[in-house]
Amino acid sequence: MEASMSALNGMELNPDGSDIAEFLEVLEKHRLDCEREGKYEEAELARTRLLQLRDHEENRRREELRSQQLAERLGVEEAHMKELQEFNEIWDRKVSEFESHAGNLQNTLAARHKSEHQAYLEKVRRETEPRTPRWSKDLLNLRKIEVTLAKMKKYAEAAKTKAQGDQVEAKEHAMWKSKREAKIAALEEQFLHKQQLEMGGLLKRIQSGREEQKQARKSELERLVQRY
Repeated sequence: MEASMSALNGMELNPDGSDIAEFLEVLEKHRLDCEREGKYEEAELARTRLLQLRDHEENRRREELRSQQLAERLGVEEAHMKELQEFNEIWDRKVSEFESHAGNLQNTLAARHKSEHQAYLEKVRRETEPRTPRWSKDLLNLRKIEVTLAKMKKYAEAAKTKAQGDQVEAKEHAMWKSKREAKIAALEEQFLHKQQLEMGGLLKRIQSGREEQKQARKSELERLVQRY
């Protein structure tokens, strides 16, 4: 009995110790001893204390479990946040590299288009027919008359014919130049249209790649989130 009481005193001092199970065992033995010896008041005190200690132990274990679960959850959340941060860093870098490459492709194509456009303009201006005016029979006839009159020393009539011829030549030259410029402009428009189609195709491929990358990032993020 004295041994039981000694253990009980120690239990009172340290109810949260690692030997709580032993304390409960000692207290239960004390209760049974008191009951057997007819010390019912002490037995009741022991029973009450047993209930308190068991309740305390249950609360302690519940709190310990809750703390453990909280620590595990915090650990998982921390790991998730770290993985999510790494995920965003990787994909931000991928997007940046993609946009940089796309920009280089556009700039390279634009520079080539500019160079090719300039070269093409020089070519069509050099080669587009007719490269020189094709004078009408009336103008050629006026020039012949002008020469004939000059040879006949009919200078006044030759001057008049020359002035008439100059007017016809200026008119025909303007008409030749206008038609030739229109032809060159049409050729240039066709050439620029082809370049626009090529640039449009590149931009379409870039946008398609951008959308594919966006979808891949979204899918990978969904898989990442589902793991948690």
